[in-house]
Amino acid sequence: MYTDPPPRSTAICADELGPVIPRTFAPAPGWSPGGHRIKAPLEYSRGREKTRVYGALRPADGQEVTLCAPSRNTAGWLRLLQEIARANPRGRLYVIADNLSSHTSGPVRRWLRKHPRVHQVFIPVGACWLNLAEGWWRLLRKAALAGQTFADPGEIAYAMRVATAQLNTRAHPWVWGRPPPPHRRLRRKFAYLL
Repeated sequence: MYTDPPPRSTAICADELGPVIPRTFAPAPGWSPGGHRIKAPLEYSRGREKTRVYGALRPADGQEVTLCAPSRNTAGWLRLLQEIARANPRGRLYVIADNLSSHTSGPVRRWLRKHPRVHQVFIPVGACWLNLAEGWWRLLRKAALAGQTFADPGEIAYAMRVATAQLNTRAHPWVWGRPPPPHRRLRRKFAYLL
């Protein structure tokens, strides 16, 4: 689906992130002006207020759709499918996702029957690395959460919306695999200096 999608169709990678709990997140890895690693005290907390982030990446141009929900369930997945269909109004859609029970529930199957242009494609169990949305979560967590303090799930949802908009402004196509190494022109040339 990534490298050779069917004609007039779009592949979408969809996934869930979370739970994300309101707390202080460590800053992004880096170095201080004095040459020391930036460190932050770890804060462990578990509370009732948590949120899940649903996301859908379109690898052809790197655009992402995200939304937050209080839990990972069928209602959240249906909201994501509706957002995917709204963001991609033309052509067939192939939603690549993991095989969770909330992705194959009765309400989801009924919704897919009413929207025949949207199809789900499930990745094998234990192969989450096949979903390109997993790599996008790293970028989103760094942009939205690193070094921030959140008091409630509403602040997390706002940070996710802002970070998604910022990342979409500089989005580029996602390519499956690594780029070839650069050609070494001077591989056999030796220089001797006295």
